[in-house]
Amino acid sequence: MKFSVLYLLLLPVAVVPTFVPPSLGPTEQKVHGKSFDRFIQIWLENTDFETANATAEFQKLASQGILLDQYFALTHPSEPNYVAGVAGDFWGMANDGFFAIPSNISTIVDLLDTKDISWASYQENAPADGFTGFSFASVNYLSPGAPPRTFYVRKHNPLIIYDSVATVPSRAARIRNFNDFAADVNASAIPQWLFVTPNLVNDGHDTDMTFTSAWLEFWLEPLLTDRRFNDEHTLILLTFDENETKGTNNRIWAALLGGAIPKHLHGTTDSTFYTHYSALSTVQANWGLGSLGRFDTDKILANVYAPVADAVGFKNTDVPPSAVPLLNQSGTTPGPLNPNPALFAPFPPPDTSAVGAGGGPVFVPSGN
Repeated sequence: MKFSVLYLLLLPVAVVPTFVPPSLGPTEQKVHGKSFDRFIQIWLENTDFETANATAEFQKLASQGILLDQYFALTHPSEPNYVAGVAGDFWGMANDGFFAIPSNISTIVDLLDTKDISWASYQENAPADGFTGFSFASVNYLSPGAPPRTFYVRKHNPLIIYDSVATVPSRAARIRNFNDFAADVNASAIPQWLFVTPNLVNDGHDTDMTFTSAWLEFWLEPLLTDRRFNDEHTLILLTFDENETKGTNNRIWAALLGGAIPKHLHGTTDSTFYTHYSALSTVQANWGLGSLGRFDTDKILANVYAPVADAVGFKNTDVPPSAVPLLNQSGTTPGPLNPNPALFAPFPPPDTSAVGAGGGPVFVPSGN
């Protein structure tokens, strides 16, 4: 399958600003990890665990890896989950507004850069690398002749919300679209850490699990057999940003896929308590990184994915179902981005006494 040709056909000509031609991303020497050499996370939208788990495509994918049946989002609505997943806090955020988090607030990018671990984020239907707009409408390929439809939204693009990425040209250039993804796959230039966001129909936000299942069958399944994307040193997290039923705790479907999962673990279930912070702690443990000094070091919220914990000798915290914290609240957490003035609190500095799963020092950016 020629991804560059395929995606240039599938992605329609956009309204102003227009799509730019795909370009190859920077390539770096591979930095070996203790359990994997590439980590890919793919986030879908707003679905209860039970709904996804009853869907044939998700059952099929889980049979090729490890189902994580005690995986939880952190809050509602979508955007605070995304920003927390790359930086270890959602700063009291309680809506999906336009946020630009100050440049002295660190992210996973800062930790990766300390060891020259290559990274990128691929955002379907974004018009160009480093696009900072709130949304982007393209020709509506679902309903030909209809007005342009919004397929891309900033709130699902977590790294661009941080000015430490968005305002640094060399970093912003790594926030790429799916045309660039196709070019990178064809050039065997996929980096070592990836955050992938499908567009608003493919991720299920504006559609349903039937639509998303068809997209996963078309897009992800061929990539799982393509060594340019997935080899024996690749770990893939497929999950959701939050659940749909806000009155229940925020359990979401998640599975670990990829060649780094041993065959004897295919089709198994891991009932360890994990949250979106676990993606941070797992990456830190794998590459012996420092931490951000936030919830990425929390002994309950940031358990390391079990295959990686076993490989590095990290001991997770046992959290029985009766002790799982309530993670479906919105607007109740104090912070600099909470819209309630009574719950405002300034950005806290990193906790330099914290010890993360990677064992390295807490990263303290300039200005803190």
